[in-house]
Amino acid sequence: MKQKRLLVIALSGIGDALMFTPALRRIREERPEIAVDVLLMYKAAADIYERSGLADRVLFFDFLNASPLNALRYVLSLRGGYDYSVSVYPSNRKEYAIISFLIGAGKRGGIQYKRVFGKELGFLNNVLVEENDSRHNTEHNLLMAARLLDFNPGTPPELVFNLTDEDVHFADGYVKALPGGRKIIGMHPGCSLLKNHIKRRWEPEKFAALAKKLTAEDNAVVLLFGGPEEEGLKEFICEESGSEFCFSVKTKNLAQSAAVIQRCDVFVTNDSSQMHVAAAMQRKTVAIIGPTNTSYIHPWKTEHTMVSLGLECSPCFFYSPSPLSCSRSDVQFKCIKELDTTRVYNAVKKYL
Repeated sequence: MKQKRLLVIALSGIGDALMFTPALRRIREERPEIAVDVLLMYKAAADIYERSGLADRVLFFDFLNASPLNALRYVLSLRGGYDYSVSVYPSNRKEYAIISFLIGAGKRGGIQYKRVFGKELGFLNNVLVEENDSRHNTEHNLLMAARLLDFNPGTPPELVFNLTDEDVHFADGYVKALPGGRKIIGMHPGCSLLKNHIKRRWEPEKFAALAKKLTAEDNAVVLLFGGPEEEGLKEFICEESGSEFCFSVKTKNLAQSAAVIQRCDVFVTNDSSQMHVAAAMQRKTVAIIGPTNTSYIHPWKTEHTMVSLGLECSPCFFYSPSPLSCSRSDVQFKCIKELDTTRVYNAVKKYL
């Protein structure tokens, strides 16, 4: 009998791809006879899955920089190779629905989105789970997988981001070179810039003030994490903090960053993929949240504190292909702009 094949379509982001790993672990436990491939378009996400040991094949294609014709050719090259496909939550853009449809699996798992279903062609998927605003991303993913492949979902396990010996060796050397006898506080001051999501960021000046206070009063060293595009942001914060114990972490890939994050005592972060990396590394996490629905994205299965103003208008960001916007007439994005340093410091302090 021909082996059944599943394609996991994990194109929407690094954090989104990471939050499917609990579902994939359950798939391998419940349906070990099915071959599983994962399709990704972010190299860092591919690194996570290559280290996970959960996929038979990790397929990487740079849809962001490919021409539409080359992207179409690649998608059609996968057509007919799969019995099942599933699009990770959230994948509520029509492009993702079209890719899933063109690949041509007989059963295509997806979410019946509450706000943008028909407009974004969500009906092209034919095994659907209704979106629930009180449900975490990992739970949506597991429910989709269970319905698609007919098993009892249970509760999603931890995120899966396995590190190699080389990753751990890099972190050992990095931490050994830091000033000794100090707590290590990791911070990620960035987040995605797509769809105006820069407005989710806590101000760099507040990260700098927090770093200054932690290094001066709490015998800490602060490590700033982020991608190559965030080097300027990290350097600004270190300079603005005026602290000799604030450092910008430079690594070759996300796995090296994850290995160093694993050595941090506390991780302070915006709503970003590195928040989920910290959760995968089982770090105590302080998440600074403005407009996002925290039910979707709180750090999964790790000790954490969500720092938020809890305004009457929050949350206002639910998954949508539209750019992030604010309806307030007094202070735009008040939920993040008026979140002060003291509130975040107190959340970090309780973990020290």
